[in-house]
Amino acid sequence: MKPDLNARANLLALGAIAMWGSLASLGVALSHVPPFLLTGLSLLIGGLIALPLSGFRLAAWRVPLPTLALGVYGLFGYHFLLFVGLQNAPPVQANLVNYLWPLLIVVLAPVLLPGLKMRWQHIVAGLIGFTGAVIVILGSVDASASAAANASAGFQSEWRWGYLAALASAFLFSTYSLLTRRVPHFETAAIGTFAWVSGLLALLCHALMEPAVTLSLRDWVLIGLMGLGPLGSSFFLWDKALKMGDARHIGLLSYLTPLLSTSLLLWVSGRALTWPVALAGVLIVGAAWLGTRVR
Repeated sequence: MKPDLNARANLLALGAIAMWGSLASLGVALSHVPPFLLTGLSLLIGGLIALPLSGFRLAAWRVPLPTLALGVYGLFGYHFLLFVGLQNAPPVQANLVNYLWPLLIVVLAPVLLPGLKMRWQHIVAGLIGFTGAVIVILGSVDASASAAANASAGFQSEWRWGYLAALASAFLFSTYSLLTRRVPHFETAAIGTFAWVSGLLALLCHALMEPAVTLSLRDWVLIGLMGLGPLGSSFFLWDKALKMGDARHIGLLSYLTPLLSTSLLLWVSGRALTWPVALAGVLIVGAAWLGTRVR
């Protein structure tokens, strides 16, 4: 793979990662909105990006049924299982399990994609990146609250389904990301089809599983931002990056997501940068540098 294509792919991936970094802050501002309603509306808004991207050619949205199933598997299946995990296990620990997906991309890339080899440097870099994710997520929790939660939480049997769901969500998003390279080529605009079908399924889950709510004008503005950014443009950039670049390198770069997310939360809440976040930054950036130096 040409170095210039890899560099461009990494930039596109970083664009998606930067948008995902804003997801937690927007989620906090919209914490009163039921999650399936929030996801469904955001995905429907995000899917509209495919219209100008395709030059308003609806033919670009059409994909074979197996490809559509893969897209729904990735976008809807991931969010569904993640919500199940967060609701049935301690959220911090469930989120840590979910952030195995970048490591799974690194590990599974040589298995699912022909022509890629597993290097020990990729494994080491993936483990360093995951360590950084653990530090930044645990370090973002109030120390006393974290200590109490860790003392009583652990992997208790009543939470096993939550942890399994979080692990499954990580597996779904990592395999979706890689398998888009194995299906027949489709235009990136077809991500709009994935987003719309997934959004409608999320709204169905809202109707069946969540209480009805009334949204304010502020809610709609923030949902619009979420749909245009972390649940919209990010998926188009992600698809383009994976089509062009080295999935192992992109997986390592993905550990910047929890770092950016936590840093932005600290900034918008007026809190100072903590040493765990700074240490996590060194580990994650170092892991990305190490992994992307290896071909």
